[in-house]
Amino acid sequence: MSVEKLEKQIEKLMDERDALEENCDSLPQCQDENGCDSCEIFEKIEKIDQQIEDLEEQIELQLEEEE
Repeated sequence: MSVEKLEKQIEKLMDERDALEENCDSLPQCQDENGCDSCEIFEKIEKIDQQIEDLEEQIELQLEEEE
């Protein structure tokens, strides 16, 4: 997969993450001290963060291979 396609995937995931994060602050459980531990939206955000990290690693590897 090209670096450009990977960057587009990251951008799409970042948009999705931002939308979820906007919702997160308004949820009732977010007012609790440990609310994030039981929040499904927070879990989705963490999964997206991991996907973004994996894609960034793929980009880095591709750029190293091109050198």
